[in-house]
Amino acid sequence: MKTLSIKKLGMAVGTTGAVLYIGCIILMVTVGREGTIFFFNSLLHGLDVEPIIRMSVPPLDALFGLIQTFILGWLVGALIAAIYNIGIDQDTQEESRPS
Repeated sequence: MKTLSIKKLGMAVGTTGAVLYIGCIILMVTVGREGTIFFFNSLLHGLDVEPIIRMSVPPLDALFGLIQTFILGWLVGALIAAIYNIGIDQDTQEESRPS
């Protein structure tokens, strides 16, 4: 089995999170409050998001949210790769031991 690149998987997950965050911004701008509520209520299997939807998000808050989402995604991806690689190393060691 091959090991995973910690940096590459971190970048992939961080970038995916950032793209989803931008998609959420685009959704909120294009469909408005009612469309946003409908979308997230449908996505979250009936959880009512209406009381917590905030449509007037300052641009600086949105930028910080985008950056934070990327960083958290990078950390999650890097952690997954690191844990996976540790498991691969242990499997390799077990396979190389004589029975």
